[in-house]
Amino acid sequence: MILNKETAKKTAELLLQIKAIKLEPQQPFTWASGWKSPIYCDNRIILSYPMIRNYVRENFARQIEDKYGKPDVIAAVATGAIGIGMLVAEYLSLPFAYVRPEPKGHGRQNQIEGNLEEGQTVVVIEDLISTGNSSLNAVKALNEAGANVKGMFAIFTYGFDTSIENFKEAEVELHTLSDYENLIETAQNTNYINTEEAAILRKWREDPANWKPS
Repeated sequence: MILNKETAKKTAELLLQIKAIKLEPQQPFTWASGWKSPIYCDNRIILSYPMIRNYVRENFARQIEDKYGKPDVIAAVATGAIGIGMLVAEYLSLPFAYVRPEPKGHGRQNQIEGNLEEGQTVVVIEDLISTGNSSLNAVKALNEAGANVKGMFAIFTYGFDTSIENFKEAEVELHTLSDYENLIETAQNTNYINTEEAAILRKWREDPANWKPS
């Protein structure tokens, strides 16, 4: 869910500006899954741009407080969201933790790194939502540790039907600074892509696993 349309458009514009999101309808990327895609997103690049990371940090913080008040802990999904999650926690003067994909195979075998007490309220920070599986895996680990997860905030989502269903089934509220529709709209309005390229990008999202470039 987008909480602020203007923030969604501005975030999309900034992500395109620093090439955290690249749109290449004519020369698609190959994802690790093997999918061919006209879009590639790496939001970790945000950390290299102080003004933009501050923009993201402050909008996350404001929206979290508006929606949930101050939680007890900010938790991030490893590894992509650790940097921005820590910045949000620092801005809100809150404790920070992060969640690994699975417990370590040595030492204390932690999956959650940082201090988390049973019953504490937690807001989870994520950088990117595709299917939502890894994000929801982190929420599951927090729930199993006794946390009260209020919701998740992500920088960007592709808005796949499967991710929407996954979050609905898990009963986890997802809020994002921007999303695919706002990205395509912004890219068109700023002449980053033309009408034909926008149509290709929208067609891809209908069935990304089977999409093939023309």
